[in-house]
Amino acid sequence: MGNAQSYIAASVTACSVYLVYVHIYSSHKLLRTNVLDNERLPSSVYLYMKYLTKALSRRTGCLSTDTTRECQVVYTVLNCRLETPLLRRFCTAAGYGWDYPDTEYRDTPLCFPEFLCRRLLLMLLTDRDFRLSPAGLVRVRQSLKTLQPVDELKKGPFTLQVRVLVYRQIDAGVEVDICLTATSRTGCPVWESVLTLLSENKLHKTTSRGSPRKENESPTDEPEPENVKQVELKVSRAAGLQCVWTFSDFFPYRLLSLSSTLFGYRSQTSPSLWMLSVCLAEIEKHKGVEVITAPINITAQYQEPLMVPGRVTITFWENSKDQNQSSAPGLSFHMQQHGSNRTHVKGLIFRSEST
Repeated sequence: MGNAQSYIAASVTACSVYLVYVHIYSSHKLLRTNVLDNERLPSSVYLYMKYLTKALSRRTGCLSTDTTRECQVVYTVLNCRLETPLLRRFCTAAGYGWDYPDTEYRDTPLCFPEFLCRRLLLMLLTDRDFRLSPAGLVRVRQSLKTLQPVDELKKGPFTLQVRVLVYRQIDAGVEVDICLTATSRTGCPVWESVLTLLSENKLHKTTSRGSPRKENESPTDEPEPENVKQVELKVSRAAGLQCVWTFSDFFPYRLLSLSSTLFGYRSQTSPSLWMLSVCLAEIEKHKGVEVITAPINITAQYQEPLMVPGRVTITFWENSKDQNQSSAPGLSFHMQQHGSNRTHVKGLIFRSEST
């Protein structure tokens, strides 16, 4: 009996030492530099521990004064490779279908590079020099552009980078702009996105993520033209669980909502990246791949969270040249709650001029 207890105690000790070394000590050593190899990244367990520690020690809506030095927070991962199973997982959850990567004449989805940056984002949000609490960050705006087809990333090892651009104090709290980039094996920029995240001041009352507007005001700046196209989608509970699990790697608190969703409660957990990706997928299905072929720019503004399960209406239409300041007519879109004017996301797609 005594030998069995000693064996169990020794096994538990060995496992504990192994887990501490693999998930904590090794990850801590890796984060001593901000340039890493894709084959050696800090573990999610260690990053989630840092996330929780930082969330408990910092107040939302306030810039940290723990450090007086001006340090640019930036992380770069080298030798990344596009894995087909991961791409299929993304396409299945994001409205493209599981067979999308095998479809001819179609580029890799525009939001997929951001999906690849999810651990990089978690590293940045938990960095000691990131001046906001990682908890409760809300995506309010995004600008995305492709300089080359995203399929360029399939041709060999590529580089991903995330970095903080600027902090802004506003009435609702503090906004931070974070730039994400993907560079091909030849060193040419392929994809870039700038996320604007809001750390809300709990004392400030707000009714929407975006700019406030009157209840009867149209969610777009211009009236919708006659060539409008509408697509109705049902967001089932199963789809909600799938998108939360797929898109929530850099916001761990979203995973906590899985339990409530499993028991049948509606939950505000549909990630903003998922909403944008579904809009772009439907636009491509109905307008053709030419609409989103590089080089293009996409701007998006996120407003109300999407409740799951539920129904949404995606509306998109082409703008005339006098409505858009770009060199060619753009395409506007928005996702609304079915049967109401409650807007979840709205945006514009327009052509970039080749350089």
